[in-house]
Amino acid sequence: MICKLCPRQCGVERSEYSPAGVCASPALPRIARAAAHFGEEPCISGEKGSGTVFFSGCNLKCVFCQNHEISRGKVGKTVSVERLRDIFLELQDEGVHNINLVTPTHYTDAIVKALGMARLRIPVAWNSSGYDSVEALKMLEGLVQIYMPDFKYADSELARRYSAAPNYPEAAKAAIAEMYRQTGPFTLDDDGMLQKGVLIRHLILPEAEQNSRAAIDFVADNFPGERVLFSLMAQFTPMPGTDRFPELQKTVSQELNERLIDYMLCRGIEYGFWQDTAAATDDMIPDFDLTGV
Repeated sequence: MICKLCPRQCGVERSEYSPAGVCASPALPRIARAAAHFGEEPCISGEKGSGTVFFSGCNLKCVFCQNHEISRGKVGKTVSVERLRDIFLELQDEGVHNINLVTPTHYTDAIVKALGMARLRIPVAWNSSGYDSVEALKMLEGLVQIYMPDFKYADSELARRYSAAPNYPEAAKAAIAEMYRQTGPFTLDDDGMLQKGVLIRHLILPEAEQNSRAAIDFVADNFPGERVLFSLMAQFTPMPGTDRFPELQKTVSQELNERLIDYMLCRGIEYGFWQDTAAATDDMIPDFDLTGV
């Protein structure tokens, strides 16, 4: 396949098994883990867990990625579309609340085929970096009920510095608009579990308060009231290989976190979640040991 799935528009040829492009991934999906996961927001994980499929490779490759072990493509097993379908069905049979596709963008073609074959009875969540193309997202309409995009950068310079993607803000804004067009306002069931809608996540970065304020402004200005859920995350943890970025060698301060929570509430964002800075550990990163693959 000649790949133009994401905003990078690489245009490289990705064969079934040969890695290529910025994502350094083959056309067939590589998976590092498929199991019930309890580290998401309460409306996603619930009591029974989220049936989470962790895909290997990434089209964004942030320098601070906490899942760098798989986002760099070091861990994972290539599976057929039929096996991917079976993984979805096996997770559903375990009784999880939803099927949660983590970093799926570069495997959109295979995922669309597998979901079409699976005909799942539970919601499907698209858990991405937000660096999705509108054209690829349109392929998912009717197959995905929940979108969980990051909105990492409102600042194009930060997007360039940390992800070599200066067009991230405009691409992510367009992607989130398309996600909302497909789902409409969020819906929770009687147990508080998300059934459809958009949950926008933003990770606070050290020394990047204005970026976070601008991200909050984007959500408040474009999705007022009970339209989307918002998750303000303070779990940033310094990662190996970031020595050339002195500002990334520390966690987010409690003072910064509290200022941004206050700002979020002042801007009228009441439907969502925020974290304490105590979340800045690697305890919630699962073992990428091919479980369930």
